[in-house]
Order: sequence, then C-alpha cells, then structure tokens
Amino acid sequence: MKTLLILSACAIITGCGTPVAQQAATANNSKFVALGTLGGRTVKCTAMQETQLADGRLQVRANILNLINKRVDLQVSCAFKDEQGFAIDTTPFQTLILDETAQETVEFKSLNAKAKDYTVRVRLAR
Repeated sequence: MKTLLILSACAIITGCGTPVAQQAATANNSKFVALGTLGGRTVKCTAMQETQLADGRLQVRANILNLINKRVDLQVSCAFKDEQGFAIDTTPFQTLILDETAQETVEFKSLNAKAKDYTVRVRLAR
C-alpha cells in the first residue's frame, strides 16, 4: 500500500512538470522554435544556413514557411549563444508577414565573434 502511494505521488509530481520542462529543453537545444500557441502546425523552418563572417561574427539565414491557407503575421528573432549554450546576444523581434503557403528568408547577424550557436524564435504577432 505504501509503495503504491509513493509511486502515485511520484507520478503526479513528475507528470505535472514534465511537458513544460521538455518544451524548455527542446527550445534550448533547437535551432528553430515556434513560441506560444503558434505550434508546428502553422509555420516551420525549411532550411537554415549559418556563415561565419570575415570579422568572426555569425550570420544566420532561415527559410520560414507558412503551412496554412491563411495569412500569418509573425515576429521573428534570433538568440545567439556562446559555446556553452548561454545567450549572449538576442536580436529584437522583427515582423514577418507570410501570405497563404508563402515562404520567406530572414537573416540575422550576431553583434560579436563570441556567438557559436543560435536559436531562431518565431511567435504570432501581438
């Protein structure tokens, strides 16, 4: 009886926080993340290109595709990270309007040469 009670308590405790923790871990380890209620059903990234510029800064280009038959107003940003995965530079969100099933390329450049990784973030415009 005690074992069943302990297992039930563990399942409840770990079950409640798991989805949020998994989403945060995915966001920290992904090159592309759809934030909020956007989800992967509305937009997706079809291609990513990263280039190191002559001055050592990182340039990132991402193709964003609208998956639905409706115009979507988005905001896109890029969080540049150091070699340990800590954000060192985040670009401001810029507006991106995609018509029905349209695809566009967005480009970001880091402010300094410390950037070694990145995450492109997309959310619905407010």
